[in-house]
Amino acid sequence: MTRTQIQLPDELYQRAKAFAAEREISLAELTRRGLETFLARFPEPGSAQKEWKPPLVRSGGVKVPLENLKDVVRDDEESR
Repeated sequence: MTRTQIQLPDELYQRAKAFAAEREISLAELTRRGLETFLARFPEPGSAQKEWKPPLVRSGGVKVPLENLKDVVRDDEESR
């Protein structure tokens, strides 16, 4: 592990110390977790996966043309 020093505004330091104390963790652990969360949320440019595509759903059953969908729904509701 690498040791480092950082400078924090007094108010941020006090809030972080109190937050860590409430959770019974060290300020160092809080800082590590915060950095891990931040870096996971904002990955390096170019490291993103391929463009997202919606999953392909393969299902059986009756396929209804879109223009007939209202009729099928109406018929279903009338039969209930």
